[in-house]
Order: sequence, then structure tokens, then C-alpha cells
Amino acid sequence: MAGYGSNFWKRTPFLKILLPFIAGIVLQWQFQFDQKLWWIIIGVCLLSIFIFLFLPFFNRYRLGILNGIFISLAFLATGALLAWQKDLRNNEQWLGNYYQPGNVLIATLDEPPVEKTKSYKANASVHYIANEKQKIPVTGKIILYLKKDSSVSQLSYGSTILFKRPLQEIKNSGNPGGFDYKRYCLFKEITHQVYLKSEEFEVLPGKQEKWLTKFLIDTRKEVLTILRENIPGKRETALAEALLIGYKDDLDQALVQSYTNTGVVHIIAISGLHLGLIYWLLTMIFKPLKRKKKIRWLNPLLIITGLWLFALLAGAQPSVLRSALMFTAIVLGESFDRKTSVFNTMAVSAFILLCINPYMLWDVGFQLSYAAVSSIIIFMRPVYNWFYFKNKIVDFFWKLNAVTIAAQVLTVPLSIYHFHQFPTLFILTNFVAVPLASCVLIGEVFLCVISFIPALAAITGKALGSMIWLMNSYIEKIELISFSLWDRLQINIVQTLLLLLFAAGIAYWLMEKARQGLRWGIFFLFLFIVLRSYSFITTNNQKKIIVYNVPQKRAIDFVNGKSYFFAGDTDLLANDFARNFHLKPSRILFRTTSTDSISSLTRSESYFQYYGKHILLIDSTIRYRTPEIKPQVDLLIISKNPRLYMNQLSQSMNIKQVVFDGSVPSWKTTYWKKDCDSLKIPWHDVTTQGAFVMNL
Repeated sequence: MAGYGSNFWKRTPFLKILLPFIAGIVLQWQFQFDQKLWWIIIGVCLLSIFIFLFLPFFNRYRLGILNGIFISLAFLATGALLAWQKDLRNNEQWLGNYYQPGNVLIATLDEPPVEKTKSYKANASVHYIANEKQKIPVTGKIILYLKKDSSVSQLSYGSTILFKRPLQEIKNSGNPGGFDYKRYCLFKEITHQVYLKSEEFEVLPGKQEKWLTKFLIDTRKEVLTILRENIPGKRETALAEALLIGYKDDLDQALVQSYTNTGVVHIIAISGLHLGLIYWLLTMIFKPLKRKKKIRWLNPLLIITGLWLFALLAGAQPSVLRSALMFTAIVLGESFDRKTSVFNTMAVSAFILLCINPYMLWDVGFQLSYAAVSSIIIFMRPVYNWFYFKNKIVDFFWKLNAVTIAAQVLTVPLSIYHFHQFPTLFILTNFVAVPLASCVLIGEVFLCVISFIPALAAITGKALGSMIWLMNSYIEKIELISFSLWDRLQINIVQTLLLLLFAAGIAYWLMEKARQGLRWGIFFLFLFIVLRSYSFITTNNQKKIIVYNVPQKRAIDFVNGKSYFFAGDTDLLANDFARNFHLKPSRILFRTTSTDSISSLTRSESYFQYYGKHILLIDSTIRYRTPEIKPQVDLLIISKNPRLYMNQLSQSMNIKQVVFDGSVPSWKTTYWKKDCDSLKIPWHDVTTQGAFVMNL
């Protein structure tokens, strides 16, 4: 590590540019400043830098720090400005600025429809919105859900359709700790969705196709056909598709969960591992070209072309693009006989990717890929030095494990933050899965090359199927070990950053041999422990009532400390997807586990009393009575489809808050909301406002 020495920042100039650039992107997203502010800052900074160039040498040296600040501010403002421009909502032609229910839309499919459980799905770009008066050109993307019938066969990439059915804005469930699906789609420039039956759209003549996209789609189809015809076993074929070209629509979700729980899901997600193998193969294939001076220039050209073709075929995911850019820089550096800092190369690739799309910064794959590579570069040698083996074979396998362990240092905080779990046996799974996956990937490339020889292709396919079956079986057996997964972990963004800063301090200590890095690392670890302890104290004292937004279901949690009591539809407990998607994130966020009873909660049929609060649950028609003294109801939760009238209900009880849960028909809540407004009773509709949380 001493090779990086004290001139680390001199060898990584792009890293000094990248950090303020990223800060600008984050600031713009969090605070949504007007673009004029960033143009002013850029103008002031450029003027200051220009004036600085004409200062006497001594003054330039003395004011060097100030000039560095102006340069950093300029890149900060540039990052923010790119983020502003990339935000589709700031585009004057965004469809959301013009669309009204009843408008006719003209959209083109950006991909072939993919079959889902209950429908077909495809992303589409909207080009025009038409009303009775005019046809308005717009920009923006939508998700099409198409009914399963013969009409879907008319549609393919480039098909243009016309429809009038109202668009639905993409919204989050609003449940605590839930996935921000709205932001995820917005970063892909998707803001609306629609479900269409065959009679609700018309396919227009002609297609709008881009030759490169069509070439890639056709090539992917050909590759999928080769894999499906030669590799036996549905699960084995699906994994082969994901390994080679990143096609994940056929994957068994239970198998994906097994790979996630055992710490080898990166095998399925195409990343640096795959690009590294492709780079090695291309280097071996085109090595003879380097020996001939006249055509030596073809070697880097063909390698780079092959890398980028594979990256595009794999779906151009951030981790793939990052790896492709890195290997491109390495190839170019070798062709010009120049050795560059790996950190600088990574910074260049990250800068280019974020210039293309600043919102890649929030992509989990983007974060993990950079964290893993950085972690391996910094920590692999110190970890490898833990043990010394004279036997070369043993030493080789220890080196593989050292790489695996080193990669975890910076990725673990991010993995816990995003996925709330840590696979304790990741060394065992990676030790077997990574070499097997590498052999399978190389074998798949070979299969595609010799696919025109049916007999040889069939033998190769069976061998690949057996290897994938062996890998799947091994992963699933490891998952069955009771202590293989440390689940339900919860750290917030501040705690995650503190862990990363702790690792950065230790890295600085290792690279620069500076005790200052060690001291800062320990300081950040201390802050993490303090915040972590405070969060546990807060958790032990929490008391909440949560009414979740679960479509067509009633779901209520009474939370006391680290325990919760569930009062909702019992069939939710048996529905793994609904429970994990809607309820589990909240329970992880608040660090709660199920209990049959909690203190201070009493229940009598549909009436609850909890820490002095009176909660009434109405899910069926009731009789109204007008008592002499109206009882107080702090929280009235309305479920299902009861027949009731708010006017009469308010005469029977003193209602402080009404909540409509996800099982109530929307047409009924419309009337009840109006009644609540006229009676001046606060109401909350979980289907439109997200989960209702009452802190006690």
C-alpha cells in the first residue's frame, strides 16, 4: 500500500473533482434549488479562476487554497445543474405538465412486452398528447400493463399505440421503511402507469426503432434461444440467462433470495467479475495481434469493442458500465504504455457515468460496485498478510478468500443499510460459487460460439446445466444452516456514513502510514456507537399505533418498545410477499418482533384501549345510539365496506381522528371524507396519504 504514498491526491486528481461533483448532485436532489442559483455560482467561480491566472506568481501560491475552493464550488454547481436538468419534472415538455384525464396518448414501446403473473409489462415513451383542439409533443415514459390475450402478439419493440385510458401517477405505499418506488421510477424518467385491455388501445402502422437497440434486442433473443435449447432445467436455464446477459425475468424468486441470503447475489447481478472474465478472454483471443506492428492497433480496438458490446447486451447496468469504463481505461493505458492510479481510473469512470445520469448515484449496484473495488484495492493486501502459506495451492485459495473478505469492509455498511441483513457464511459460499460461476460464464460464451454444431452444443449445455445445478444446490444447503444469515439489521444513513468514514480513516492509516487516519477512524467509530446506543434507547421507549397501506387488506400494529401486536387480516400472515413488502420494512425500521400480547393494551371485540387512547375499529354495519354522555374515540379506524353515516356516528361518539385503511372502497371514502370535512373531523386515507402512524 505504500506505493500510493503521500502523493495519493496528486495521482488521483479526478477524485478531488468527483467529491464536490457528487455533493452538488445530492444537494440539488435534497433541496431542489432553482437552476439560476447554480449558473450564478458557476459564473462567479469561473470569473475568479480566470482572474487568478493573471495574478503574480507569489500571490497565486499564497491564494492557492482559495483557488481550489472556487474550482470545487464550480464542480459542485456543475453536478447540481446536471441533476436539475436530468430531473424530468423540470422539462417544459414533460407529459405531467399537459396531461388531463380524457386525453389521447401516443406512445412507443421501448422494449418487447415481458410476461408477468397477471399481465404483460413494457416500458413506453409518450410522444404526443392529443385533445379536441391540438396535438402536443411531450416527453416522458410510462409503464404499460397489458391484459393477457392475443392482442399482445401485435406488440414488439418499436410498436406505436394510441389509447385514451387515464394514466395513474406512480406512488409509494407510504408505509414506514418501505421502498421508494416512485423515486426509483423517476430516476428512470418514468412517472405514470396504465393498464390496458385489447379493446382500449390501437396499434398504429409502422415502427419507431433505433438500429442499435434493435440489434441488441435481436442478439439477446438469439442468445436466449441458444441457452433455452441446450441447457436443461428451468431454474438452471434462468440462472444461465442472468449470468451471461443479465436477463432476470425467468429467475425463480426463491432462488434469488437464497443467493441474497448467502452473500453471492453479485453472481447474478452482472458486475466487475463478469467483465473481468470477458476482458481476460478477449485479451487471450487477440493476443497474437500485439506481435505484429502494423496491426497492433487492432488489439485495443477489438478488446474495447467486445467489452462494450457485452456491457450493452447485459442491459447497461451501472455496475457493468463502471467496469466497462475501467477496463477501457486500463486497455488504453496499456496501449500507450502508461500506468495510471486505479483510484483515478475509478473516479474518471464514476464522473463520466454521473455526467450521463447523475441519479445513478442512488443505484444500489453503482454504490456496491465502487465500494467493492475500492475495498479490495485498499484492504486485500493487509488481509492477505494475516497468514503465510508456503504451499502455492493453499496460498492461491487463501488469496481468493482474502479478496472476498477485503471486499466486505466497505460493502457491509451499504448492504446492511439497503438490505438489512448480513450473510455470516459468505466466505464458504463465495469460495465455491465464484469459481463455478466463472467456469459457467466462460462455458456459455463457448456454447454461443459453437451453437451451429448441435451435438457439441447439446453436450456443452448439459455440462453447464449440471454445474449450475451443483451451484444452486450448494447455495440452498448453506442457506438452511440456522446461523447463515444475520437478519433484521437496521442502521440509518448517518450511521452508514459513520461506518464508511471509520473504514476510510483506517484505509488512510494503511495507505499513508499515518496515525492521524487511525485516530479519525476510531473517532467515527465512537460516534457510531453513541448514535447506535441512543437509537436502541429510543426503540425501547417507543409506543406507536400504525395503520398500514395494504391494498384490500386491514393491517394494524400496536408497538410497545421492541414488540408489536398485529390486529389485521389473518391471511396476511400467510402471504409472504404482502407481509415482506408492506409490513416487514416497518418492523425492521422500528426493530420490533411479534408478540401475543403487550402491556397496556386491552381489547374488547372491535374496541382497543392503549396507553390512555381509545381506538374503535369499524368493519361492519353498526347500530347508532345517542347516549347522554358521548364517549371519546381518539382514533376511529374504518375497514372493509361497512354501511355507516358520519353524521349519525358523530352523534354517538366524540371522534378525534378518522383513518380509512386499504380495505375500504375508494368510492366510499370520497363521501366519508366530505362528511368529515363538514363535521371538522380530521381524516387520513392510507391509500392516498400512506400509512398512518400515531406516536404515543
